[in-house]
Amino acid sequence: MNEPTPELVLLSHGGGGGRTKQLLHDIILPALGYDGSEKLDDAACLDVPERDLAITTDSYVVRPLFFPGGDIGRLAVSGTVNDLAMQGAEPRVLTLGLILEEGLELAALQRAMQSVGETAREAGVRIVTGDTKVIERRAGDGLFINTAGLGVRYRGADTHVANARPGDVVLVSGTLGDHGIAVMSAREAWGLETRLPSDVAPLWDMVKSLLDAVPGVRCLRDPTRGGLAAALNDIAEASGVGVRIREEALPVREEVRGACDLLGLDPLNVANEGKAVVVCAAADAARALETLRAHPLGRSAAVIGEVTPAPGGRVLMRTRLGGERMVNVPSGEDLPRIC
Repeated sequence: MNEPTPELVLLSHGGGGGRTKQLLHDIILPALGYDGSEKLDDAACLDVPERDLAITTDSYVVRPLFFPGGDIGRLAVSGTVNDLAMQGAEPRVLTLGLILEEGLELAALQRAMQSVGETAREAGVRIVTGDTKVIERRAGDGLFINTAGLGVRYRGADTHVANARPGDVVLVSGTLGDHGIAVMSAREAWGLETRLPSDVAPLWDMVKSLLDAVPGVRCLRDPTRGGLAAALNDIAEASGVGVRIREEALPVREEVRGACDLLGLDPLNVANEGKAVVVCAAADAARALETLRAHPLGRSAAVIGEVTPAPGGRVLMRTRLGGERMVNVPSGEDLPRIC
């Protein structure tokens, strides 16, 4: 029996006419929870009385669109929500921009949009405006998403990467490298047999719990592209301090370690999409660790090192063998198109 021909995105879906409206009302808006009660327009007017706002934007080009534990829709919401959360800001609203390639199966678009809606509800944010464009076949790679987010600083939190001080403690909220390896395992060309799920998740609920328990958190950073190595170097450079971590303290799954050995990668450089690097005063470290571990997304949290007085911008790792090595910013992109 012949399989039915799948419905595809057409150039006319981006023309602003009847097919555009059909795409919006049949696939995109229902997935986002739109029930017709709100007026649709090209911009959203927000009533935000607070003045201490945070804003961010990011674009997502992950390949493949669907991978173990997530997809481009969940990634697009989580990534932008987490960028706000790392600034100590409670995410309020998102925008959603879609670039669709002619020939994308409508079922794939619907699946991704369903994930966008579900993740937005999980994160407690509203999608208030958006845009859709269609490009010619072979001019893209199926689906690209841009999201911008607006948030409100929570209780005056100041979690900038420039706030680390000598003597502070460095924590990570969970296992490292899960997202990068999950995406690579979904690419048949790499031949990875692991089905480790990505860690992609919106982190605000966990971060809010942390800020409630430890209002004086110094720094927050999500170790996405460039992994933990890039995040720690950002903190060290911005704060003018050194950071020393311990290899034996790093939470890395055996599947990730094995895949990295196979691919010649360093787990410190592999991307995460549901983890936070936390810097706090030594006196607050035990409470911070307890709070993180009490949250479902932080059960594998660990204290991994400390901030040192000098030299500024230098990150060192104490190895299992007792030596030390530099932890440098990755010079290139070992795993392209992972977010």
